[in-house]
Amino acid sequence: MNKQLKHKIIATGKLLWDKGLVFGFNGNISQRLDAHTVLITATGTCLGYLTDKDILTMDLKGEVVGKGMASTERLMHTAVYKALPKVQCVLHTHTTYTNGFFLSNDRFTPKTFEARFYLGEVKAVAQTTPSVTDPAPVVDALKMNNIVVLKNHGVVAVGDDLFNAFVLIQELEEQVKMDLVNVHYKKMSFPNVPPTDGIPPKVVTFVGNPDTSISGPPIADDLRCRSSFGGDKNKKYKLFSKEQIEEIVRLVNADAQMQELGGKTAMNMALAVILDETGQAHRFTFENGRITQVAQDAEAEFVINAPEAVWRAVFSRQIDPFVATTQKKMHLKGDFARISKWYAPCSRIFQLWTKVPVE
Repeated sequence: MNKQLKHKIIATGKLLWDKGLVFGFNGNISQRLDAHTVLITATGTCLGYLTDKDILTMDLKGEVVGKGMASTERLMHTAVYKALPKVQCVLHTHTTYTNGFFLSNDRFTPKTFEARFYLGEVKAVAQTTPSVTDPAPVVDALKMNNIVVLKNHGVVAVGDDLFNAFVLIQELEEQVKMDLVNVHYKKMSFPNVPPTDGIPPKVVTFVGNPDTSISGPPIADDLRCRSSFGGDKNKKYKLFSKEQIEEIVRLVNADAQMQELGGKTAMNMALAVILDETGQAHRFTFENGRITQVAQDAEAEFVINAPEAVWRAVFSRQIDPFVATTQKKMHLKGDFARISKWYAPCSRIFQLWTKVPVE
């Protein structure tokens, strides 16, 4: 087993190197072995040319089993494994374009739909030392997103598989490049081509469906104050309580933008949500975007379940449910391709959820 995992680490290091995501002696990789030990690359190694002897066994106290010196980032790696028991691997790189972008910025939101599903909003964590000496903020950020940027340093990605973590790093780097290309094209002059600085005010176009242009404020805009819906903007609700569910229904059915989106996309389906710790379930039946029935079961076409900490992060707008699903913090039962056609109204629903804060 150890030999297989070592070979996966070697292959991942080579892949990062071949794709230009690491260079020199920067970057490190680790893989969980069990509840108490991990494999980790040694300090001073080149990820593109790893051998078996460059991969060490280390306990979660940071002590190497046998000979060798583990990566200087071992404190960060062990902190992640101790705090996030579902994480199976940690990748850390110094990607060029991502680092360059975050020298001047603190967060990045991808422009393409698919990247938003997988990356969400990527945030930077401040760093004051060459190696991470205070891993707590990094761990907290990774609870919300499987990829985070270390300011003036690099990128950290985690996951259940080395390749999945690699893809997050690659996707972020490519999206940052795309953003740079977009800025370049905007500065170029194209005769007889209408300006492309944005869509007309108060119109949103959803790519992929020719009939989903709508009037009204863009979905990315901040929602109106809840007082405009008649609710108490300062009230907080017990998670998954009858009162919270009733308030969600009221907000969704009172929202004109939601009704327009639901009607245009023929949003007719049932969505159930489950709280892992208690098994508590609520099923919402939608007809053209309007909630027409609520039941306390999970007999739905689409079922989303997650632990309490993740649901709290969703309702406090710390994590996007689509991203939480692709990163496996939440679990979706149902055809993801089918629900994606209702991306616009679902996004609106998730925004409305954040207006029903939990205690």
